[in-house]
Amino acid sequence: MEATASVCTNTRAERLRVEFAANRAAVLEALALRYRVFGLELGAQLKTAAEQLDYDAFDHHCQHLLVRDVRTGQVVACTRLLDPQGAQQLGRFYSAGEFDLEPILRLDGRLLELGRTCVARDYRQGSAIAVLWSGVADVIHRQQIDFLFGCASIPLGEGDALAAGIMNRVRRQAMTPPQRRVTPYQPLRVAGSDVSTLDAPLPPLLKAYIRLGAKACGEPCRDPDFQVADVLMLLDVQELNPSYSRHFIHRSSQAHMKH
Repeated sequence: MEATASVCTNTRAERLRVEFAANRAAVLEALALRYRVFGLELGAQLKTAAEQLDYDAFDHHCQHLLVRDVRTGQVVACTRLLDPQGAQQLGRFYSAGEFDLEPILRLDGRLLELGRTCVARDYRQGSAIAVLWSGVADVIHRQQIDFLFGCASIPLGEGDALAAGIMNRVRRQAMTPPQRRVTPYQPLRVAGSDVSTLDAPLPPLLKAYIRLGAKACGEPCRDPDFQVADVLMLLDVQELNPSYSRHFIHRSSQAHMKH
């Protein structure tokens, strides 16, 4: 299955296409991009670093959504999608390794988990993330997804203070109701009486989730291997930001799907 949609960025007239990885070679392109972003750029301790790839047992059971620059042929953004059938084969969703997901699993509707989302450094100020979201929106529509969820990573900072500052802002802007909050297995280690005064800007990917209408399902979980904290984000499709909904529906209507 392939979805294609082209857009131009503001200055460089790049044409970007969103597509599902159609073969093993395309999946390997996504795994290599993840290695460059997570391993080389962010310093994550990847068990598969010797292969210059980032992969785990979940990848075989996921659909991989890619954004490709058609001028160069390079994959410049990617995410992976895990549906309940794939999670059942694996025994759990990926984020169940970091959170008690019971409040999410109790939701009345069809679930889809996003994971390992990343964008190449040179494309973070352009349209790559929007093109990726247009592909996700098409999946939501075609598979009749009710709830989209996944981890958004935030930097820890010294003594976890940067993550604490980001979370103070998230609590003010985008938190789920208490009944939808999950419990992290490894909470932040920040301490001190002045924690509530910390503040920090939202990272681009987390900001993009919130602009879509997604909300944080409680406190983050530390991921020492990736040297980040993961915030579980939940998007109730009925609460998708109307302006983004119109934007993505327009793009999806221009997409060509192949099965």
